Amino acid sequence: MLNKLIKLLHSVKDENLKWQQANQGNLAKLKHARILAEKVLEAELKKKSVLLEHDISLLKTRHDAELSMFKIKCKQDVKDYKQYLASLDQLKSSIQASYIHLPEAVAFTIHHHAKYLLNKMWDAEDVEQKMQHEMQLIRFMTTVHEDARLHLEGATTESLPQRTLNLIQRQ
Repeated sequence: MLNKLIKLLHSVKDENLKWQQANQGNLAKLKHARILAEKVLEAELKKKSVLLEHDISLLKTRHDAELSMFKIKCKQDVKDYKQYLASLDQLKSSIQASYIHLPEAVAFTIHHHAKYLLNKMWDAEDVEQKMQHEMQLIRFMTTVHEDARLHLEGATTESLPQRTLNLIQRQ
């Protein structure tokens, strides 16, 4: 029985050796094809890696440019907003100078309403809404200046800027 087992083991080894000898060319071809495929894959990965790095670089450059433009826009917006606020302060001073007996609370109410309109304009997301709010602010400021001018010129004897206060009531 041990003899049969040894014979079987030798016959399996012989078969394996014969198979390897018979297929040695095919095994070499497969090994060579695998090495070539690995090299092609490695080259393709390097190429994709370079392309990816290039794309990342482009995105970073574009992002940096957009960020820079956004910062410039924000700085300009802050500057514009400060100018609007200064203009509103001048508006309040103009009202107080024109209407000497005007209660301070009324001047502050007019100023506050103008600031409210400014903030509505500033916070509007839609360009069309922004334009509508801007027109409201312009109409309001024009009315305030017109009331003050008419009062200073003596064209009206009203002790309050009535047209301005009417605009505030309507809104």
